[in-house]
Amino acid sequence: MNEKIIIIGGVAAGPKTACRLKRLRPDAEITIIDQDTLISYGGCGIPYYVSGDVSDEQELRSTSFHAVRNESFFTDAKGVAVLTKTRADAIDRQNKQVKVTNVETGEKNAIDYDKLVITTGSTPNLPPIPGADLPGVHRISDMHQAIAIKEKLAKGKVGRAVVIGGGAIGIEMAEAFADLWGVETTVIELMPQILPRAVDTVFASMLTSHLEENGVKVLLKESVLAIAEKDGAYTVKTDQRSIATDIIVMAVGVRPRSEIAKEAGLLVSPRGGIIVNNRLQTSDPEIYAAGDCIETTNLISGQKFHAPFGSLANREGRIVADNLAGIPSTFTGVIGSFIMKAFDISIGCTGLSFESAKMEGFDADRVITAQSDRAHFFPTQAIIPLQMVFDKTSRRVLGLQGFGPMGDAVLARLDAAAALIGKGAVVEDFINLEMAYAPPFATALDALNATANVADNAIAGRLRTVDLDEFLSWMNNMNANPDWIALDIRHPVEAEPFKKKFQEQWHTIPYMEIRKRHQEIPANKKPIIICDAGTRSYEIQCFLDSVDNRSSLVLGGGFNLVRRLSVDWWPA
Repeated sequence: MNEKIIIIGGVAAGPKTACRLKRLRPDAEITIIDQDTLISYGGCGIPYYVSGDVSDEQELRSTSFHAVRNESFFTDAKGVAVLTKTRADAIDRQNKQVKVTNVETGEKNAIDYDKLVITTGSTPNLPPIPGADLPGVHRISDMHQAIAIKEKLAKGKVGRAVVIGGGAIGIEMAEAFADLWGVETTVIELMPQILPRAVDTVFASMLTSHLEENGVKVLLKESVLAIAEKDGAYTVKTDQRSIATDIIVMAVGVRPRSEIAKEAGLLVSPRGGIIVNNRLQTSDPEIYAAGDCIETTNLISGQKFHAPFGSLANREGRIVADNLAGIPSTFTGVIGSFIMKAFDISIGCTGLSFESAKMEGFDADRVITAQSDRAHFFPTQAIIPLQMVFDKTSRRVLGLQGFGPMGDAVLARLDAAAALIGKGAVVEDFINLEMAYAPPFATALDALNATANVADNAIAGRLRTVDLDEFLSWMNNMNANPDWIALDIRHPVEAEPFKKKFQEQWHTIPYMEIRKRHQEIPANKKPIIICDAGTRSYEIQCFLDSVDNRSSLVLGGGFNLVRRLSVDWWPA
């Protein structure tokens, strides 16, 4: 008798499990159950469908050879049965049955299984905001929501939009509204920065500046109190203002959809994720789980957490299929990698942020560089700020963040870092990492290698830096720390506007002259050495140390970094 495999959930991990298993076990009877009519779609592509980058929703449900992944595709091409419009109500573990209901007819049934796979995904958080259930409020939970939003935009019904939540989905939706459609868009974030807990303040601030340069208004540290509707017009009321809008997108995170597992007596964590072992078996060895509904392990901190990424769901689906087919396979955990676009820039991270590393108890520090993504003489070169987070005691690299133009530059460095961080690499591993080189693609000493070199110098005490937030605070109120002075070693043409504006607080000596003129630096001041990237500043710091001026600090990333922030003091 052929083994019956039932899979609850048909978006990412479920279809991957089914198709892989059918290749390994052509004799298995595999059935996918999903209460929706649309299955196996690229949920991460929804903002790009709304923006118009993806013109038709069927493209999100199609294969690379343009076959739509619907019921007949899975039945005819894959040999997998699909029951759409079928809700899984309960799991009867004793009798090995799934209780289901046809959502159209109300007909109830029980489906036998030999092995069961739960891939129920996640569900959007819904904060207790009055009016959050009004028809003008959307949650990016499925393709139907995306189609409804796109239809309103296409019919010209949206001139103003409010996005509640400054995470990745919220920012992508804000871009979707503002870019192609020209909608007046506001993002409201409760935390002091966008992308909270994902990237650190510096990188979030660069992204905020870029969004505002492209017409998206970003409101931070602001709480939504209520949403009201009158005659088809909507108002979002916060603790600081009221905002008139035509549409609201709620993007305040997701949580695992694990109710059916919990009701069946399977172990579920306090955070809501289904608990699985490294073979992705639940507490019932006949039942597996994968995708957004499970809890996984952070390979750096060792802590359990929820990682709702489509890339992980597909990897996990393959592992479940292998184990069901008798091929021992394990999933040890993740380090947490993501990248996203916002207009014409990309931002991403892998591993822990600096703040997260400190919270996890690491002896954490960080360095920031802002170097070229490819040879400085190549016409398309651009600056890519990178931040490396590391443990000062063990020298283990804990995370990397990147910001730069759309393209391959940031992605390439994050992917290389992810591979090493996942294996517990230390700073030396990054220093010696072999990166492919040609002038159109990279610098001879890659930006990632260079960032590791800076980390090495910082750990050894050869490099002393000023915290960027502290520097920016000083620039806004130089009287707060009168012992500091800016030592600008850039070209006189670059430095002159700053010297003119800040007078005695801004000392200028060109890089090529400082070895001859270093005695001009006021002896009673602490110089903050400033160049474009920080590289020349470090060299001058080493020189000043050699002549017994050991008080200097380097502005890591230099003005290449500061230019990407919105600062009021920048000379006109």
